[in-house]
Amino acid sequence: MKSSPQHSARVPFWLRWLIPVLLVLTWLAIAGVGGPTFGRLDEVSSNDQASFLPAGAEATAAQDWQAKFRDSDEIPAVIVIESGAAISPADLGELASLKTGLEGLELGSAVIGPIPSEDGKAVQFIAPIGSSGETKESVQELRDFLAEAAPEGMQTFVTGPAGLTADLVSAFAGIDGILLLVALGAVFVILLVVYRSLLLPIAVLLTSVFALCAAILLVFGMAKLGWIQLNGQSQGILSILVIGAATDYALLYVARFREALAHTTNRTAAVLTAWKASFEPILASGATVIIALLCLLFSDLNSNKALGPVAAAGILCSLFAALTLLPALMALLGRAAFWPFRPKLVPAGEREPELVTGLEGQKGIWRATGSLVSRRPRTVWVASVLLLLAASAGVLQLKANGVPQTDVILAASNAVDGQDALARHFDAGSGSPAVVVADETKADEVLAKVKAADGVGDAYLLAAGSVPITGAPGTPSAPDVRDGKVLINATLNFAADSIEAEDAVKVLREDVITVDAGALVGGVTATALDTNTTAQRDLVIIIPIVLVVILFILMLLLRSVVAPVLLVLSVVLSYGAAMGISALVFNNLFGFPGADATVPLFGFVFLVALGVDYNIFLMSRVREESLKHGTRPGILRGLGVTGGVITSAGVVLAATFAALGVIPIMFLVQLAFIVAFGVLLDTVLVRSLLVPALAYDIGPRIWWPSKLGRPELDAAVVQDTGALEAEPEGAGRR
Repeated sequence: MKSSPQHSARVPFWLRWLIPVLLVLTWLAIAGVGGPTFGRLDEVSSNDQASFLPAGAEATAAQDWQAKFRDSDEIPAVIVIESGAAISPADLGELASLKTGLEGLELGSAVIGPIPSEDGKAVQFIAPIGSSGETKESVQELRDFLAEAAPEGMQTFVTGPAGLTADLVSAFAGIDGILLLVALGAVFVILLVVYRSLLLPIAVLLTSVFALCAAILLVFGMAKLGWIQLNGQSQGILSILVIGAATDYALLYVARFREALAHTTNRTAAVLTAWKASFEPILASGATVIIALLCLLFSDLNSNKALGPVAAAGILCSLFAALTLLPALMALLGRAAFWPFRPKLVPAGEREPELVTGLEGQKGIWRATGSLVSRRPRTVWVASVLLLLAASAGVLQLKANGVPQTDVILAASNAVDGQDALARHFDAGSGSPAVVVADETKADEVLAKVKAADGVGDAYLLAAGSVPITGAPGTPSAPDVRDGKVLINATLNFAADSIEAEDAVKVLREDVITVDAGALVGGVTATALDTNTTAQRDLVIIIPIVLVVILFILMLLLRSVVAPVLLVLSVVLSYGAAMGISALVFNNLFGFPGADATVPLFGFVFLVALGVDYNIFLMSRVREESLKHGTRPGILRGLGVTGGVITSAGVVLAATFAALGVIPIMFLVQLAFIVAFGVLLDTVLVRSLLVPALAYDIGPRIWWPSKLGRPELDAAVVQDTGALEAEPEGAGRR
């Protein structure tokens, strides 16, 4: 005991104080620059439809042609004014006078309307809005004007692409503040409960927040340079992912630091010991998630491609913060970090209990879990697999083929209400026509084919001087021709974001290519259709790539083939169970009409990559203990010493992802539930029971083909610790 202070005195000043202080100051500087940048992300973020387009789809090619037919990037706001009774001629005259006021707002080019409905109970205006990045403000200006100027007793709505975009931007508005506060608050409460300390939760949260500041700075720079396309979806996921991942890595490091403090009074030595012990699993975990996320670059969806590098940058910053800032803070705080429950120093003459079964020194729930695993390993893992398979059956009820845009926003929305009003009184596709790009020489034939197509209410050639985005015909004149192509606007009989409209577009595409093989069909509906199709294609391509990458990393980490294969299979099974339960909850509890087509892919990437994290934390420690005590005692020892920290990490990550539910966007709410539930399932069942029981049943061969996988060498390790004759009953020797 007396030698410890002397040993502490021998630690150089630069190692004990200078490096930790410099690291903390460096991170303070990063936070000082990155923190204010958080409020500037809107400068480089876009929530318009282009940021979600499938890069190589027909609708995207059609949109590129559409751009050649207009001199500005205006998007249409569809104004619907609805009356409970038939509109009188006097009221119609008053409504017509609104056109002057609407144009006086100078939001875009000429306003079209009023267009009365056939039932005489509504009129429609189409007001193009200039794409100056202020769509939300322009739509709000329209709504304010109409609320004051419309005749008394009539309801006004601003919908269409501009209205829906504005309400989508408003729904994402909570990402900058509410989401972050909810996530940090949840994490702080959990850490207080786990550590019963005030300083340590603050240190861990600082690590997470500083990592987020660094990630924001990095992402802002990449977006500013045009390397990535940032949107509200990836922005929200970035915040949650960084906080959750950085906290998880921090918890693993803190657990090893606490263990080290039990054997030395030298806080610098404890910091270095913990760093060496946690470096490999944290690095492997971070690399697994980063590479899995970068696999999204193989997607053809712009939104997926954007999320890959954005989220990977966040994990990279989490990794660096957990391996630099947190150790520096622990080096400065030492045992004080755990006040008032500081780790007790094990007396110099007292050793850890010699392992016989692997349960020595354990108590509480983890001793009981380890005891169950050792007594009935095969029963435990078979029962776990059957339970997961039963839960996976719910996947058959998952309706992940896209949802109407009006169902995406879960909060009250004037645009969504306006779409309903539009469908009550007009052709539901008004204001959002299907757009056909055809060869000039075949324009009349294509137009005739479009008019005859099922689901098309009206169609016309775009005339020179008319507005190509509104779906309202201009003054009859010669068709507008650009580079040998013409545009045909086709108003559908169905709401542009409906499944029926998508079916109509499929038929339309089949019809027009019989006349013009080079014809393209685009527009809002075609874009939604192509997005769903591309998302389903991505599942087939990206999932195998992610699995191969994760398997390779696990093989490098565990120096084994059998263990990594079983770990990957267990996580895939866990993913299937999470999606199955989620489908039942979405359909029967939340009453969602379906799910975005990208939900299964995002759920897979996050659940598999993050689920493997906990298996990495567990099995890297099991391998470490197996090298000392033999495989089966090592499994129980590894399960016991990592049980608390991994469970805490799982609860923290589940809580942070659950915070996404505060944003009223169906995709984010669904992703929040899938990942939160899936992480808890993986933490409680897969990592605590299935994996340890399966590994225990297989025994040393779990490490094949490494030397540790040879039963005779494993027995020799056990013999060295005096444990060979004392394996627990039911160990299942092979």
